[in-house]
Amino acid sequence: MSTPGEQFWLALPLGRGVTLLTRDANGLVAFDKPAGVLSHPNSAEDEPRALLTASYSLEDECYQWKTGTGDATTTSRLWLLNRLDSATSGVILASATEELAREARAQFKRKQIRKVYHALVFGVPAVPLQVWRDRLAVTRQAGQVRTSGAGHIPCESQMQLLRRRPASPPISLLKLEPRTGRSHQLRVQCALRHLPIVGDATYGDFARNREFAKGTGLKRLFLHSVTTSFDYEFGGQVFHFTARAPLPAEFETVLRH
Repeated sequence: MSTPGEQFWLALPLGRGVTLLTRDANGLVAFDKPAGVLSHPNSAEDEPRALLTASYSLEDECYQWKTGTGDATTTSRLWLLNRLDSATSGVILASATEELAREARAQFKRKQIRKVYHALVFGVPAVPLQVWRDRLAVTRQAGQVRTSGAGHIPCESQMQLLRRRPASPPISLLKLEPRTGRSHQLRVQCALRHLPIVGDATYGDFARNREFAKGTGLKRLFLHSVTTSFDYEFGGQVFHFTARAPLPAEFETVLRH
């Protein structure tokens, strides 16, 4: 299956603040999604604040939009490969062909993709490097996913302390590498260890979030998908793909003060 040409990528209807990080010759692409942008719209009303300002097929898991005019009108498509919560920023993947999308999604299901996140948390971990293992419960009510630490679903992440700001109250920059892919896993695991992610409006410390927002003027979830990398087989060959989204400026702003 042929991949689209340069004009396809130049004409992508990117959402507000979304940037294309990297793409390969097979049509695999990574974007940097800002906080507050949806991975995909659930309705036409959501399209203006989604990764692409285009319609989305929930069944096919792909964006689709018209290009050209008159008899030259064609339908372009881009298949979404993973999702980030709207409040989380960073690397998100897509594919320009359905064939490649199937292979990449299979990699996700086999847990063969390495993802690294950075998070600002209230407090300082007791040890600078640790593997976190928990058993979670995931429930869905009225279309909302909620995760707690009182369940039977195993999850595992590696935590590394990268920096802490000198001012009080203490805030730390953590490197978090999930080894399982449970809903809201990192947010819940941080909260369970009394290291709530700054700005987490679901699992965080609400009083400290309000005080932080009032003092800094910054209001977002400070969780960012920094790196995604994996090997994949396509067309009888093995390819390596890595994408890195730079840490948003507001993270550094917090750490300096």
